[in-house]
Amino acid sequence: MQSPDAIVIGAGIVGASSALSLTNAGLKVLVIDRGAVSSGTTGAGEGNILVSDKDPGPELTLALRSRDLWFEMQEDVGDSFELEAKGGVVVARHDDGPLLKLAAEQSQHGVTTQKLNQSSLHELEPYLHPDFHSGVFYPQDAQCQPMLAAAQVIRTVIARGGAFISQAKVTRIVVENGAVAGIETSKGIFKAPIIVNATGTWAGELAEMAGSHLPIAPRKGFILVTEPTKKYVFHKVYDSDYVTNVASSDADLQTSTVVEGTRSGTILIGASRERIGFDGSMNYEILRRLAAQATSLFPVLRDVQLLRAYRGFRPYAPDHLPVIGEDSKVRGLWHSAGHEGAGIGLAPGSAALITDAILGRGSFMDGSPFSPHRFATVSI
Repeated sequence: MQSPDAIVIGAGIVGASSALSLTNAGLKVLVIDRGAVSSGTTGAGEGNILVSDKDPGPELTLALRSRDLWFEMQEDVGDSFELEAKGGVVVARHDDGPLLKLAAEQSQHGVTTQKLNQSSLHELEPYLHPDFHSGVFYPQDAQCQPMLAAAQVIRTVIARGGAFISQAKVTRIVVENGAVAGIETSKGIFKAPIIVNATGTWAGELAEMAGSHLPIAPRKGFILVTEPTKKYVFHKVYDSDYVTNVASSDADLQTSTVVEGTRSGTILIGASRERIGFDGSMNYEILRRLAAQATSLFPVLRDVQLLRAYRGFRPYAPDHLPVIGEDSKVRGLWHSAGHEGAGIGLAPGSAALITDAILGRGSFMDGSPFSPHRFATVSI
């Protein structure tokens, strides 16, 4: 292709969505990744597209629009990534007061909620432990296969005149007179006046290359995968502790129960969170804890074999909001990172915000709460 109008660094779902949005707006886009498509956080994700775990505020507004954009994107690029509006069931292990309070608040901001008593809860999830007696159903929650989604989106970008270069490590952001001019990589120099930093856990490192700063850090998590089995789990099911753990700033290990099935018949089990850098070691105590929590929710899983376990690193921002917008110091450098475990769900909405801002047009919401400028004098 000729010199691109924009370069997107990162071929996970956030970068792929950004590239598609910019392409559909008429820009020629080059996507570059240090590895392959979905070789970072996206490749270790469960495919969650959630509104149920968001408090009222800017992230929930983004999540609601992004959820709808997922289905619009499916119409645009084709249905090959197992997108399903399966709904989410959140259960209370003990006191259901906080869960019901959150649901009531969410329902005032566009979230569809349905309070569940013991009977209706077990109608939705018949294999759930009989001791659970209260919950909330969120029909807007959805799921996809994120690696397939990113690959299909990248293929569409290429088909519409864009390009993708893999295994190209960025070594320098070229900045001239306070604005980006291009990048240097292990596969050559590429010039463009617009750079989108969608590198997930490496977003802070890339910002530093441009002489700027983003306090993005990795937050490690494990997921268990069972063998294909009978359909025991009909929705995404998690206990209400999950919402608390997502919003926590604690660096220590936290686990909560998240269980969901896939179209292939496997069952995904999470979730753990801890900030220990890029330590990729396997922790079998965490795996045992996740398995025990899952079987406490669904006792039938005690007889299902585990197929594998894997870990990933979520890009964590200290205030738990994604970083979406133009850099505070360098013109033309745009960031879409720091989504932590919500990156898959928030990717199309984040892409729309970035595209609208680059083109100087109005968007579906005020994106200022996500601006990188909030970290201009902050560090981790």
